[in-house]
Amino acid sequence: LDTLRKSGGTQFLGYETTSADGEVVGIIAQGQLAASFDKVGEQIGVVLNRTPFYGEAGGQVGDTGKLSGSGFEFAVQDTQRDGELLVHIGTLTSGKLSVGAKVNAAADASRREGIRRAHSATHILHHALRKYLGENATQRGSKVQQDELRFDFAHAKGLSHEELIQIEDEINARIADGAPVTTTVMPIAEAKKLGAMALFGEKYPDNVRVVRIGEFSTELCGGT
Repeated sequence: LDTLRKSGGTQFLGYETTSADGEVVGIIAQGQLAASFDKVGEQIGVVLNRTPFYGEAGGQVGDTGKLSGSGFEFAVQDTQRDGELLVHIGTLTSGKLSVGAKVNAAADASRREGIRRAHSATHILHHALRKYLGENATQRGSKVQQDELRFDFAHAKGLSHEELIQIEDEINARIADGAPVTTTVMPIAEAKKLGAMALFGEKYPDNVRVVRIGEFSTELCGGT
């Protein structure tokens, strides 16, 4: 993939849309770059110059969906990252795929909506844990998928029944409030001044994406 990396990364359009036009810049079949591919059903990786598909990162699963163009269709079963590249992993369902082909990339929008709900819920849960358990109850990992989440956090002991009820009530109250979710890209120093929570062990670039929910949650986050 070094050859592809040298030509620059994939432009990610998924914050604004789940469907976009692009061009095939790389086909990875059996660990090798290929100029074209026509074997229906064999799993390969496809790299586009631009895509709305989210590559798995920060606990959020990769998007699924479909790539289609003149005379071919490709089912995307997962999207992964390789440095700055986004790799659509899946199978050709019809036709022939070639480097340079124009494609329409359409991520599964209803699945993405479910992932968005679960990701917002993750931020609200993080807020509730810190409110009732203290500032040390910080995130140590998560998995965000369609309408389902897993959240790992540091705490000295298991939660009591009363604490669980408090946390649930807080989350439900915040959801009922319907506070606006806003995202802003800013220098990391400015984000830290805002009190944005950074995740344990994560490395951040000079400019970061800050996701705020109402007045109660401010986190550095690259998810949707």
